[in-house]
Amino acid sequence: MIFMIKVATAECFTHGLIAREIHALSQGYEGEFGCDFLNNNNATPTSNDNYKPNISVICGIFVPTVSGLKNILKIDAPTPSKIIRGVKVYDENYDKQVAALMAKAVKDISEADIGIGTTAGIGRGGIAISTEELTVVTTSGFYADLTSFCSPQLLKRQKKGVKKALNIFLAILNDDMGKIMDHDDVLLQMNDVRIKD
Repeated sequence: MIFMIKVATAECFTHGLIAREIHALSQGYEGEFGCDFLNNNNATPTSNDNYKPNISVICGIFVPTVSGLKNILKIDAPTPSKIIRGVKVYDENYDKQVAALMAKAVKDISEADIGIGTTAGIGRGGIAISTEELTVVTTSGFYADLTSFCSPQLLKRQKKGVKKALNIFLAILNDDMGKIMDHDDVLLQMNDVRIKD
């Protein structure tokens, strides 16, 4: 029996692009329907262009609001510094904390093997990838301010965030701790390992 890795995402500033990209890779989609950030050559440790990872994206949700955190993910999130038409705006430190909560919640609710959470208000944002054993927390590496409505900056932060999240996700799949730690500003949190009945 081949083990299928189940992935779930709860995304804010990355607008579901991480889930879409992982799904396109896992299905082997090509052309305009294929990957924008990944390709088979940088996605696997092999050189086989026809390799499709044994991954299933079981859900990818866009959760920009406080009510989404509370009602969908069942997170008791910190109060944002600002709310714009329901959209939460945190500073970078809170973004990292909330991204970790989002990753763990979507993983647990969907019974996935890996959960990915992203959120960004003012700063470089927060990105978290959670497995049963650990949660990797980082930022996009690019500063932007959601309240400034500067589309070029927000888009650049989004693209950098998607790319960094995917690179760390692939390093986790390949069990390559060195590649994870090659990224700047990475924090590893050990999770309480629970034994399922």
